[in-house]
Amino acid sequence: MDDALARATEQVGDRWRLQVVAALLDGPLRFTDLAGRLDGIAPNTLSSRLSDLERDGLVVSIPYQQRPERFSYDLTDEGQDLRDVVVALRGWHARRESGMPPRHQACGSDLQVRWYCPSCQRAVSSPDEALTWV
Repeated sequence: MDDALARATEQVGDRWRLQVVAALLDGPLRFTDLAGRLDGIAPNTLSSRLSDLERDGLVVSIPYQQRPERFSYDLTDEGQDLRDVVVALRGWHARRESGMPPRHQACGSDLQVRWYCPSCQRAVSSPDEALTWV
């Protein structure tokens, strides 16, 4: 069993958590604005997922009104680190649906997800070959 993957999916692996993260990638949103971007989510479910993500250090709530108490929500730096995961999953799904990989808007080339070592300045061919999981 892959312990790192199991722990990661505990934090972001349900139906709504990654969608909440994806909705917040462009910046903070108030609860109603966030709910409007997540088609079909019940308010109590959104509230619960935000609490879970905040507990896990991926989202922060920012008060903007005292009475009644209201918040906007933003990703922490750790939450922003999920950007690549969200983009990779979107690309994976698009490739399954259309049979085509995502394309670079500027030149039309196929895009690829790669692991890169900034110290060696090299792409790593397979993360499983070169990674040490903590």
